[in-house]
Amino acid sequence: MTRFYLALRNLILLAGLWAGPATVAWGQRFAAIGDYGYAGPAERDVANLIKSWNPDFIVTLGDNNYDTGDSTTIDQNIGQYFHEYIYQYKGRYGPRTSSNRFFPSLGNHDYYSRNGEAYRDYFTLPGNGRYYEFVVGDVHLFALDSDPLEPDGVTATSRQAQWLRAALAASTSRWNVVYMHHAPYSSGPHGSTAALQWPFRQWGASVVLAGHDHDYERLIADSLVYVVNGAGGRSLYKANKAPIAQSQKFFSADYGALLLEASHDSLSLQFFTRNHVLIDSYVLRQKLGAAPRLYPVSPNPFQESALVEYSLPAAAAVQLHVLNSLGQELTTLQQGPVAAGFHQLRWARGGLPAGLYYLRLQGSGFSQVTKVQIN
Repeated sequence: MTRFYLALRNLILLAGLWAGPATVAWGQRFAAIGDYGYAGPAERDVANLIKSWNPDFIVTLGDNNYDTGDSTTIDQNIGQYFHEYIYQYKGRYGPRTSSNRFFPSLGNHDYYSRNGEAYRDYFTLPGNGRYYEFVVGDVHLFALDSDPLEPDGVTATSRQAQWLRAALAASTSRWNVVYMHHAPYSSGPHGSTAALQWPFRQWGASVVLAGHDHDYERLIADSLVYVVNGAGGRSLYKANKAPIAQSQKFFSADYGALLLEASHDSLSLQFFTRNHVLIDSYVLRQKLGAAPRLYPVSPNPFQESALVEYSLPAAAAVQLHVLNSLGQELTTLQQGPVAAGFHQLRWARGGLPAGLYYLRLQGSGFSQVTKVQIN
């Protein structure tokens, strides 16, 4: 009887320390392309590059359907290369996906025929379809309609901007990614769009992505990273003037796409050419919290192995144990002094049978537990 009550006490203690639901996961990988929708070898090559990354989803930075945004060209310009990512795909190139993995934004070329009607009919998107938000894991994404024809406006005081401000304020995600077509800052021929230089950083954005100029550029303005990525397939613009003061990196020698990878502590951005050549890389990092934190394991449930991450605001001696449902220690993943910062390690299943387990991080004055399912 004593053993029974001891096991029951352990379960109660574990339940009280459980950090969150087992369905929470992280480690999102996604691609961004702009000015891509022109059927041919360049778009095909960029599409193949993206598929080689096996992204969770794709966002587009406008001009999805060259040259006039017409319904007669939209499937060959988009569905031919990306149908397996498009929810409720209606075209002729292959099967649709069971969930939406393709999230475009409107460009000026998409508006040229019947005010964007083909775009609206082709995609099934959240919200009003022109500007909208969605969340995947630790990433909250906000698609804007930067075209002057947007009914709700494109200035910082417009209805669309106020929607974004409120949505960013309500976001609880670690990363807030804003994307659109026209670039707030750009060294390319189109240049910067002053009307779109909203106070994104103050509102809570982590990064702003755009297209319109057919090149790649990374900039920093008001301590916020901006990326122009319009080298998706239509044509390339050569640099014909000096870069603006905010420019950090400029490239227009080949087509390519942006790979983004998010975790609890970082959001990495890498631009690759269609030949898989890395041109630029930049990493955004989260600030350490005031207290130690054990993050949910990913994936969860898992079969062979999972990624474990925790953070320490200061150096400490820690113990990281795997416990069974009775609270008994089974495996030690880490023990000893650890430096301040974010830490990752791989948890291999080994001989553990399928079932419910707990992962416990302990140190002087703290103890955290998260729930894990092995299938």
